[in-house]
Amino acid sequence: MAGRDCNCLADGHAGADASAPPHGRVLARTASVCPVCLGLAPAERVAVGDTVLLVKRCPEHGEFSAPVWRGEPAFTGWVRPKIPTARRGPGTERVLGCPRDCGLCPDHGQHTCTLLVEVTARCNLRCPVCFAAAETRNDGMDAATRGPGAAEDPSLNDLVSRLAALRPRAGDANIQLSGGEPTMRDDLPQLVTAVRGLGYPFVQLNTNGLRLAREAGYADRLAAAGLDSVFLQFDGPDDAATARLRGLPLHADKVRAVDACAAAGLGVVLVCTVARGVNDHCLGDIVRFGLSRVPVVRGAHFQPVSFFGRYEGFGAPDDADGGVGESPREAARITLPEVMRAVRDQTGGLIPLAHLHPPGCEHAQCSFSGTFLAHEEGGLEPAGGACCGTGGNGGNGSIAPAPIPAALGAERARAFVRRQWKAPGPAPAPATDTGDGTPAAPPRDDFERFLARAGRRFTVSGMAFQDAWTLDTERLRGCCIHVAAPDGRMVPFCAWNLTSAGGAPLHRNGAPRGTGKTGGEGDAIEPDAGEGA
Repeated sequence: MAGRDCNCLADGHAGADASAPPHGRVLARTASVCPVCLGLAPAERVAVGDTVLLVKRCPEHGEFSAPVWRGEPAFTGWVRPKIPTARRGPGTERVLGCPRDCGLCPDHGQHTCTLLVEVTARCNLRCPVCFAAAETRNDGMDAATRGPGAAEDPSLNDLVSRLAALRPRAGDANIQLSGGEPTMRDDLPQLVTAVRGLGYPFVQLNTNGLRLAREAGYADRLAAAGLDSVFLQFDGPDDAATARLRGLPLHADKVRAVDACAAAGLGVVLVCTVARGVNDHCLGDIVRFGLSRVPVVRGAHFQPVSFFGRYEGFGAPDDADGGVGESPREAARITLPEVMRAVRDQTGGLIPLAHLHPPGCEHAQCSFSGTFLAHEEGGLEPAGGACCGTGGNGGNGSIAPAPIPAALGAERARAFVRRQWKAPGPAPAPATDTGDGTPAAPPRDDFERFLARAGRRFTVSGMAFQDAWTLDTERLRGCCIHVAAPDGRMVPFCAWNLTSAGGAPLHRNGAPRGTGKTGGEGDAIEPDAGEGA
């Protein structure tokens, strides 16, 4: 089991005392969890050359380290400070400490930007990587076929009641319908309409796109129900990446899904899970595909692979490498700055680092974004600022922006997503000198040019989710993506998905016992709890 050989550099361990790793410099002290037992572990961010490691020690299972930042932009300059502001009441008490008190507890430092609700555990794929370790099963399966461990979908009424109860605390959060694969539910259009009826201003679907691609009229039904945007799984420009990450060659389906959304007037964000040696060489191709489909494609969003849920094909979490130097897990890990540099290099400098910014909502080390105007001939120019109105990029040597209230950061993020990730409405027709059907005149002034180009805004962004090896409680307390748990809690996304090396979840089976919220399976996480989640 990973972590028991405390001198093993090959399996992602520091192999030395966390306060003074070889040639390392301690940047800050924080807290994390042990990947084996998920118990609280003191941690430090340690710089070794231009790599920053999260190094932590469990009193029972030893020392672990994992890279969280490699190279430029510089880790120490990538900042966006925020001033914590009061939220609309905590959901749990401060009892056991972060990350066990999530619900949200009084120590959580950020408001809700996106409220994610898992509407099913079913899926029509069995991706080798899956946050939720979703079950592959079909709509026609009865309970006996599903087996004793398979949970039923929550009912439509249950989901609507859950989101209605959270509305006072979540405020005007954007809703993301997720799973599993949400389109496995035949009542998904009704759910979209019901969520909009609760007053939530923006509803997005997180999907693999297969039903959108294969069922005529399905995208139109969702758009008519009130859906705004599609967060579309899109891992590469051809079948190679989808076959590796999703188990099947599905690129043609992804293209058909984009076309269906375009016809229905739904905005699309291309969402790529990035794994080193799998698809990190084709991020520029994904950006170019998105630009070729502006304005229906609103952006490209990159998510470095994280190791929770299911991650088959990347080596078991405790696999050794035979002395090569890295475990299969750490060999596949890629950090945010590496993604940023890959996007820059693979687009021929079209997207320079200076135009990618830390977030104004979540913790600075969790994400990056840049917003651009896409010219019809394929060029880009900065559109001013970035997601959430963050302003400057501390990573390019500029002065870090002044702190903003956390509530303001969340408000700006919500507004940005609503404005940018839904499809633009029809552009106003340019003025003409006659009404006889002659060709429209070109824009007469800067304002008309702005209107003509407003729908061609394109975002490039990325978000690094934390797993049991990289979880940093400071980052977690700044999370603005919260899961609407069945028991009424709002749980930060990375805490909700957190699993031990053996696959045991911390929050998915209910709140850990003693958090002030009922529904836990006990505090102990057995090291050998089995594979998968």
